[in-house]
Amino acid sequence: MFADQTWLARIVWVLLALFMLDALFQRNWPLAFVALATLLLSLTPVFAARWAQIIVPPSFIAAIVVFVGGTLFLGEVFDFYNRFWWWDLVMHGGSAIGFGLIGFVLVFMMFQGDRYAAPPIAVGFFAFCFALAIGAIWEIFEFGMDQVFGLNMQKSGLMDTMWDLIMDFLGALIGAGSGYFYLKGRAKGGLAGVIDDFVRRNPRFFRRLRERDSKRH
Repeated sequence: MFADQTWLARIVWVLLALFMLDALFQRNWPLAFVALATLLLSLTPVFAARWAQIIVPPSFIAAIVVFVGGTLFLGEVFDFYNRFWWWDLVMHGGSAIGFGLIGFVLVFMMFQGDRYAAPPIAVGFFAFCFALAIGAIWEIFEFGMDQVFGLNMQKSGLMDTMWDLIMDFLGALIGAGSGYFYLKGRAKGGLAGVIDDFVRRNPRFFRRLRERDSKRH
């Protein structure tokens, strides 16, 4: 399960474990908690995929690990959100691209991989809306945490929220657009390559695609 993962993901996991152990040794409980929470969240996709019997491309797992580490650990512990003004924007844009790809794959699975039955515009639009909705829900979560627990997740308030949503919009457009061009057969490699890798690793969810390929050969 872990042997198939990229060296980048494994390095991040090891570093998080070392930070957690060092924080426990120094009795720095907040740091230990954040390190543990980040480690567990970054490992969740691996165990969830195994439970659902889905093979997720290692490159996508690595992207999730880097995102979770960048958001929770670097963002909160090392204060990257305040040290680098663009950090929050990059995190939101990257997550929106990922959710756009996830939204596309979910709909494509419903069509069992039939490129001809799945209308590219409709599938791409759903993927875009899915990613944008996740981003909006996150903004509601930030607002709720600030109001209930007195945190400062929204930083500069309305300006922070709007820039986050703009980056969610652009990221969702890129992720959904990659799915659209994948269906149109105009994209190879890059994000479309991640989709193609997922399809190849999970043929049971794309039966019609396999049937069409077998007929061609």
